[in-house]
Amino acid sequence: MSEKPIRLVIADDNPRIRSQIRRALEEGGCDVCAEGASADDAVALTREHRPDVALLDIHMPGNGISAAQRISRGSPQTAVVMLTQSTEDDDLFDSLRAGASGYLLKGADPATLAGTLRGVLLGEAAMPPALVMRVMQEFRGPSRRKFLRKSAAADKLSAREWEVMEMLSQGLSTDEVGKRMFVSPTTVRVHVSSVLRKLRVKDRESALRLLGGDAQD
Repeated sequence: MSEKPIRLVIADDNPRIRSQIRRALEEGGCDVCAEGASADDAVALTREHRPDVALLDIHMPGNGISAAQRISRGSPQTAVVMLTQSTEDDDLFDSLRAGASGYLLKGADPATLAGTLRGVLLGEAAMPPALVMRVMQEFRGPSRRKFLRKSAAADKLSAREWEVMEMLSQGLSTDEVGKRMFVSPTTVRVHVSSVLRKLRVKDRESALRLLGGDAQD
């Protein structure tokens, strides 16, 4: 008995990319029942065709994350998977909060896409290993940041700022913190500058002393 093909809706505003994705999915035994170029298209086509999976670009007209949220609420029988070029933390976490079951990057081998989506429908995670680590770090963050002292100023720090300062307190350099967080050293410095402003101190050593960490570099 042959395996039932996965039925999909694809939404991406780039026709060339849509064509490549469709070809890869059909070669993998999937049934692409509709294509769209915007968030509104994605929602309408999902409602019409009731596919197993809605495969969405993030930065298409109307915003793919908005589409993911609307589909998750209005068509819960459809699994939402983002297929994007973005590795930004905000896009990743906003997608998951919107109800996405997977977050895939467009640079991955298209031949693996059909198999990955079958895994999603079986309850498997669909996310590159580096992004899985980001999610794990985000959830582990509070336990790692126990060194931080409670204060009115410290309560104003974002989760990412607290994470940066915790790593700096362990003696990691700016470059090493960037590598662990999968961001550039410049982004780390931006976080540190924001912390200094919020804590009203002139340097990171003073900030670490205020937060209860050791000032190392």
